[in-house]
Amino acid sequence: MDTVEVDGATLAYEVYGSGEPALLIHGALIADSLMPLVKEPILTEKFSLILYHRRGYGSSSRTKSSTSIAQQAADSEALLHHLGVPRAHVLGHSLGACIALQLTLEDTDIVHSLALLEPALIVGSSGPSYRDSLQQGWQRFRNENPEQLVDEFLQARFGKGYRTTLEQILPGAFDQAVADASTTFEQEIPALLAWSFGEGEASRIRQPVLAIYGSESIALWARFGETQRLMLDWFPNIQGFLLPGAAHGLQMQNPRGMAEALSDFWSRHPIQR
Repeated sequence: MDTVEVDGATLAYEVYGSGEPALLIHGALIADSLMPLVKEPILTEKFSLILYHRRGYGSSSRTKSSTSIAQQAADSEALLHHLGVPRAHVLGHSLGACIALQLTLEDTDIVHSLALLEPALIVGSSGPSYRDSLQQGWQRFRNENPEQLVDEFLQARFGKGYRTTLEQILPGAFDQAVADASTTFEQEIPALLAWSFGEGEASRIRQPVLAIYGSESIALWARFGETQRLMLDWFPNIQGFLLPGAAHGLQMQNPRGMAEALSDFWSRHPIQR
């Protein structure tokens, strides 16, 4: 992977395909969770997919202090500037979608369209229980086996038996997630708990938004469905998409369906007119 120095961190990144730029921001734990999309010709034949490991993950440098959502958004913007990209489609998965939202709020010129894959928003009636689960994960990490905690965290979001599929698609991903667990639990969860996003912030985002959630997600956790419903009410220019055969693993569990949805959305909202 290529690297760039960004505000005290080294970010590792790769660019796949050609065409209009699309920045892909991964969520917690699995640094390569968006890699399945680069194997889909429907995307790489029309778009340049920019993948990077966020600070503290994979091939990017470690960080010793809590990194705010705003800092993560600044990292993504700095990467685009480094690549000479003035405007891009931006996709974020889970916590990465929160970073994408913050980037959009801070620099409305650089984000052309926004694809949100089950963002980790602490909202609605399910918000308090979600906040409690995050706080418990943060506290448990200090005293429990990281491998067991990572397994519980992923199973609650991806469903039982997720590891077989994960290892087929991304060999070594679980071990990497365990290695990066301190970033998730000790740095990013506190940052997410300190960040807020609601209807007021959503009303400021005028870019076209695609909100995707998995057909199996609501059976795992009701907050996925509630968050999707709230987003469809809040954003001025949004469409929803239900990805069949997937839970929170989304692009890992149904990469072809995800790629087709993204290609259609980005093609209908071209950067160059």
